[in-house]
Amino acid sequence: MALMQGEYLSYDIDRSVVLFTMLDGTTDVPCAISTSAMDDLDGSKSTRPAQREEQFVRLRDRIEARAIRKFADGELEGRPPGIILRSIDFR
Repeated sequence: MALMQGEYLSYDIDRSVVLFTMLDGTTDVPCAISTSAMDDLDGSKSTRPAQREEQFVRLRDRIEARAIRKFADGELEGRPPGIILRSIDFR
């Protein structure tokens, strides 16, 4: 089964990542994308913290498409296993 869109969770300023989920059936798959990856995708620099959710929503299709590919390739990290997207994932 392919992953489906989940939820935007939050911007973690301490880790410089946006946290979100994808759904594998009824199971949440934890995901994160680095803010530098989002800025690279957006062609911007130093997006303000208050703008991170809007930036994620604008880039959501591209972010989730890459998360789906990583999941299909079995590229999970951490405990619990999840997907972490970095700038290199979009090159």
